Amino acid sequence: MLFYHLELRCFIVIELKAGKFEAEYVGKLGLYVSAINHQMKRETDGPTIGLIICKTKDSIEVQYSLEIVNQPIGVSEYRLAKLLPKHLKSSLPSIKELEKELKKIET
Repeated sequence: MLFYHLELRCFIVIELKAGKFEAEYVGKLGLYVSAINHQMKRETDGPTIGLIICKTKDSIEVQYSLEIVNQPIGVSEYRLAKLLPKHLKSSLPSIKELEKELKKIET
């Protein structure tokens, strides 16, 4: 996903991952950030920010993956159940129900 932050005056590239953090995600996001810098960013824009949002992360793996990166990239976890309003929680399938359906598709 690509956003533009009006106050920071910069592009924000977001990669949303359904599973755990993988070190390869940093390289792929770096590619997207570089592409935005070359094709869309203007001189008056701030540095493009990359953000990987995944289900889980190992902080050591994230640290090692980001140490060699020269671009502003971060990694965060999401917690879907805490984000949903109470009135929507009962109308949506549970995580277990979704996982069950996904397993059916995979086989």
